[in-house]
Amino acid sequence: MKIGIEGQRLFREKKHGMDMVALELIRELQLIDKKNEYVIFVKPDIDKSCLQETENFKIVELSGGPYPTWEQFALPKAAMKEKCDILHCTSNTAPNKINIPLIVTLHDIIYMEKSYFGILTDKGTSYQKFGNVYRRWYVPKIVKNCDILITVSNFEKKRISDFFQLKENKLHAIYNGVSRHFKQVTVQSELSRVKSQYKLPDDFFFFLGNTDPKKNTKGVLKAYSDFRKKSTDDYKLVMLDYDEEELMKLLAEIGDKALREHIILTGYVINTDLPAIYSLCNIFLYPSLRESFGIPMLEAMRCGVPVITSNTSSMPEVSGDGALFVDPYKPAEITEAIFKIQGDNEFRDILIEKGLKRSEKFSWKNMAIDVLKLYENFA
Repeated sequence: MKIGIEGQRLFREKKHGMDMVALELIRELQLIDKKNEYVIFVKPDIDKSCLQETENFKIVELSGGPYPTWEQFALPKAAMKEKCDILHCTSNTAPNKINIPLIVTLHDIIYMEKSYFGILTDKGTSYQKFGNVYRRWYVPKIVKNCDILITVSNFEKKRISDFFQLKENKLHAIYNGVSRHFKQVTVQSELSRVKSQYKLPDDFFFFLGNTDPKKNTKGVLKAYSDFRKKSTDDYKLVMLDYDEEELMKLLAEIGDKALREHIILTGYVINTDLPAIYSLCNIFLYPSLRESFGIPMLEAMRCGVPVITSNTSSMPEVSGDGALFVDPYKPAEITEAIFKIQGDNEFRDILIEKGLKRSEKFSWKNMAIDVLKLYENFA
């Protein structure tokens, strides 16, 4: 059987969540499946070293303009040319018209749920707004036309099933994993290199916020502001790849522009440097308003870091007893959770131990095995 996999953004330098999920899936399939043939469709970009061809895995670099035209026209044409028996689209959307069986990974339907956040899904950058419009138009059509849907948690499975009124056998929940390089870094030279490269302070909390409203960046900033007002400890807040202008807007909204001097913006961090940052931080903050899974929680747990996350959506399902839960809509609860971990070493150690055990339940190998079973339904 010849299996096509859409990996449109795999070669781009700055990879994010869905890109890494697709990359890890393909890498694991290369290890466990020597029988089927695979064709990986990617857009040309600079990071060609992240994925190599093997005997039964072919990489096709496919030009085709912006991602909507690439996906709707170039991809289905190429899949037909390569005589794929099935096509797996990995990042929420897919060609609307294609004459071979179609599997789609639908990570979430947040962009369909305007009522879930009030007006939040209409906020964000221009790129995010365009992406939401595109998905709102195509995803209902794709859900109707595809053969199999994969999502990443039972929470999201129920949301999707209820929203689209799907039959049980069409939609499958398959958990994400944690990459093997996520583990506590103890080599001082590596810790020093990362600390120097990203100008990290000695003591800090780590937050992976971005301009997506679901990440609750404003709530985290308010909680951190309150922490600094109540604490004599000089813990900084480290944030990745966040825009300076957007940050200052949020600080103005919470009435604490002076907080900027205590925040470190690292810029983009390559995935292989993240374990060292997790290992250096004191607490990992992940109190999102809504997540379909939440891989960073598990990454932090693997690195021996206490995690604060939300009591909403998929986060309790994924983190189990390995994290401290808060109501993300109440910044005071985030602040209280920080003080709880900071002030109780026994509680902190127990939380870290539980987090390590919880994170061990998730692997990309298990995910790939389950996905491969779905592929083989078409053999």
